[in-house]
Amino acid sequence: MAQLGRPGMSAGEKADLWRRWKAGESLSDIARALKKNGGPVFGVLRLRGGIAPAGQERSQLALTLDEREEISRGIAAGLSMRSIAEGIGRSPSTVSREIHRNGGRRRYRAADADETAWERAKRPKKCLLATNGRLRSIVASKLKLQWSPQQIAGWLKAEFPDDSNLHVSHETIYRTLFVQARGALKKELQYNLRSGRVMRHARTSTCTGADPLSNRRCRLDL
Repeated sequence: MAQLGRPGMSAGEKADLWRRWKAGESLSDIARALKKNGGPVFGVLRLRGGIAPAGQERSQLALTLDEREEISRGIAAGLSMRSIAEGIGRSPSTVSREIHRNGGRRRYRAADADETAWERAKRPKKCLLATNGRLRSIVASKLKLQWSPQQIAGWLKAEFPDDSNLHVSHETIYRTLFVQARGALKKELQYNLRSGRVMRHARTSTCTGADPLSNRRCRLDL
């Protein structure tokens, strides 16, 4: 029996949605381009507060699949950690950690180790304001006074010039507000922003429709 309900969006449609949103297109324009109702489009954007998910890229410091295959061949040949490390231009400690975190010499497999590394990289990292209680408290108190994230970031650097643990960029504050993280800033603090915004949009764009959550016309700057 066919299931009823609104169809979701494919990965390709979501990628196109975020590309158009970042380019400054309005919700209605995006919905027309994707041949979707405005509700599903708004739902995708609202879920992340209008902030596009970052694409996953391999760190330049991370081992590549080719390097892992060289490690595997070195193990099979009975080479020492140091010899394997010299062969791929890495430190012995890097090779040692790589082998031990992936089952040791007897169980190490390059493809499995590479896949595990990618999965580990996908796990969400705790945001700065979720891990630093003092900084979170200061930022929240200033937001309640309707300070802008830019004002807060500048004030923190001026007030605590020698304490980098109490420095945070305005972009991090925005991201923490709009992309909610457990233990971070409360969602209600969004409404202390002077614009009352609930999502972020490209700086060049003006939201042409009423925001269905706040019932106001909105200009959403990025």
